[in-house]
Amino acid sequence: MKKIICGAILFIAVLILLVRAGELDASLKKYEANWESLNTHPCPQWFPDAKFGIFVVWGPYSAPAYRARKGYAEWIGHPGRGWMNDQFIRKTYGQNVAYEDFGRMFKAELFDPNQWAELFARSGARYVVFTAKYHDGFCLWPTKYAKTKNTNQWHSDVVGPKRDLVGELTDAVRATGLKMGLYWSLAEWFHPLCCDGGKNIWYCADPQRYAQEHMFPQFKEMVTRYKPSLIFGDGDWVPPEKTKTTELVAWLYNESPVREEIVINDRFGLCKRDWGKAGDYYCTEYGSGFNDRQDKPWEENRGMGTSFGYNRMETIDHYKTGAQLVHFLIEMVAKGGNLLLCVGPAGDGRIPVIMQERLLQIGDWLKVNGEAIYGTHRWNWDFYKEDIVRYTAKGSDLYAICVEWPGKELVLKSPKPLAGAKVTMLGYADRIKWRMEGENLCIDAPQLTIDKLPCQYAWTFKIEGAARQR
Repeated sequence: MKKIICGAILFIAVLILLVRAGELDASLKKYEANWESLNTHPCPQWFPDAKFGIFVVWGPYSAPAYRARKGYAEWIGHPGRGWMNDQFIRKTYGQNVAYEDFGRMFKAELFDPNQWAELFARSGARYVVFTAKYHDGFCLWPTKYAKTKNTNQWHSDVVGPKRDLVGELTDAVRATGLKMGLYWSLAEWFHPLCCDGGKNIWYCADPQRYAQEHMFPQFKEMVTRYKPSLIFGDGDWVPPEKTKTTELVAWLYNESPVREEIVINDRFGLCKRDWGKAGDYYCTEYGSGFNDRQDKPWEENRGMGTSFGYNRMETIDHYKTGAQLVHFLIEMVAKGGNLLLCVGPAGDGRIPVIMQERLLQIGDWLKVNGEAIYGTHRWNWDFYKEDIVRYTAKGSDLYAICVEWPGKELVLKSPKPLAGAKVTMLGYADRIKWRMEGENLCIDAPQLTIDKLPCQYAWTFKIEGAARQR
């Protein structure tokens, strides 16, 4: 008996050493500065498990918070495609107003990072992505790498708020247990070495110098100081073969302090607007996610209205309802992706009340139905919905999420539970009766008055063991 016990202990010890050795080998892997090598970087599991994140788009453009025509409100300052010369802007802020003036107006005097973080946690989100630097080049942290053609100090520690906004929100978000990510634009509209100050957004005056003297050191400073779990790259307009963005990504994977958990999207300059081919995950923008791309995790990102940044011209009719946002989240997760939902705070730091309400409505729904969202996967890559139902799966269990109340009976053609399988409705304590009629699964929906329903907007039936069929 002693020999058997000793042998078992020895076997377990060897197994642990082998596992640790494998982990060590994985952590020591060196990625080369080319996409063939970089694309072998595995996406950390926390990201596809999270499913729901909050995007915060905030900066000098939040002071005017105005959109004159088609496009995003945060694009007001683009030298060729913005609307700085719009009649409303000139009448409101003066005929000689320049974009840098909005940096000084961007005071953030009511910004409370703890209130923001608590709101995001109550929304049910599992991660936050904050605009550390938008295309206007304005950095929301103190840095020596931020300037325009008109000023050598273009960041929130000396202009406008005079605060380290990235640092304050990072600390507050992490205190709630959420992952913290940062949005960072590769290109800038106003930097003297980048873009041409005109309509040709794809042009970069001196990409080599811009990358080596500005882009690289700024990025490394940001990552080293704040250690984000995710970086949402954007503004991938500068020529990648000249800026050598792959060297920056290789540093991120090989040497940075976040190399063990970092996640990046597909906008790090593979080539102009050539998304969905590189990075740890793919993303769509004001779209509908992917129906057939499951080779890597993916994420849809959008605002509640028609912009990412706050637009004062929008009315309540421009905003999605709580039901619409919950249904959209369900749709994205059932397809196999994440939803990154944007809030655009005002220039003074207040998140508009309608946006707060929408986040809390989503959070209330997730309190009941989060089991059918977090850590789930698409039920078979070619199947995710049936009539009013969207399917998700976790382990062997299948979740049928009804985006409309099914009435007295829910009839499903696809799930085939084994005899004696348990069917429940999330948030409802009693076991639910079901039967097979031919090829159809018939579930008796509980007959509840509206005040007894466990949640609003959508209702989830958990069918144990049914996910293993596909």
